Amino acid sequence: MERIVLASPRGFCAGVSYAIEVLDLAIKAYGTPIYMRHAIVHNEHVVRSFERRGVIFVEEVSEIPPGSTVVFSAHGVSPAVRQAAAERNLRVIDATCPLVSKVHREVQRFASQDYHIIYIGHAGHVEALGTMGHAPGQITLVQTVEDAERVQVPDGKLAVATQTTLSVYEVERIMAVLRRRFPHLETPPKEDICYATTNRQNAVKELAKVCDLILVIGSRSSSNSNRLREVAQEAGVPAYLLLEPEEVLPEWRTDYRSVGITSGASTPESSVEAIIGELLKGHEHVPVQTLETAREDIAFIPPRTLIASAGVSPSPEASGEGARG
Repeated sequence: MERIVLASPRGFCAGVSYAIEVLDLAIKAYGTPIYMRHAIVHNEHVVRSFERRGVIFVEEVSEIPPGSTVVFSAHGVSPAVRQAAAERNLRVIDATCPLVSKVHREVQRFASQDYHIIYIGHAGHVEALGTMGHAPGQITLVQTVEDAERVQVPDGKLAVATQTTLSVYEVERIMAVLRRRFPHLETPPKEDICYATTNRQNAVKELAKVCDLILVIGSRSSSNSNRLREVAQEAGVPAYLLLEPEEVLPEWRTDYRSVGITSGASTPESSVEAIIGELLKGHEHVPVQTLETAREDIAFIPPRTLIASAGVSPSPEASGEGARG
């Protein structure tokens, strides 16, 4: 191993930072125990850090005692979940990524105008379940190019929406098939795959040009981390997804001259640092360089009411919720 090259951007996106900030503010405002429906983000270290502070993670609101406080995760929920929370008289705090909320609004708009919607996503993924729940009976899931070739939809108006964490390349291939089969297909004004997913995948493509091994730091349950590994492999470079330093293989230090490292959008930088530290054992002379392919300055502001309830002084930009940068 002659050098380590770090991708930039990598790690936390604005949506993940937003969800973590919202949950932190909720703890300050309402104390613990506080309930979180699903993992706040798909990263075990982040989840465990909040568990130590008194957050209880559940998969269904039926597991939450009536009258409690619940935070919805960054992945978003369906209207049915919100209704179930209301029926249990839960105080709801929403940490849904604003870019996921944008897709929810698109699906609702298409459904209200009598479109049938093709949703490109992964079956069972919590983001897909939440989004598809906004148009029950009017939405069909497509996961692969093969699905796109054989999907059958009703006659009439047809639209498409996409899970935010997918492979840009794979979605392009699926969209090419759908446009060929359904020329009248309507798309949202702006693509649904989030800027952070796109930027991180582009960064991996650039890493692949200068590295002969790529390590993606992230959870195996993280959709966007898995996509980064796939992007590297599609570029012809061996790639591994790992989270813990103990997963570092000795041959990575000896068999590869240039090792590229990136991390998923829900991976804290401390995990990246731990992996680098393990790689450098016995190779402390190896330089660590950064390959910057994009700069990100987007940040989402938590609701002003939550900031006030937590007793935190709002920043001058805090005008409710939305983006800055």
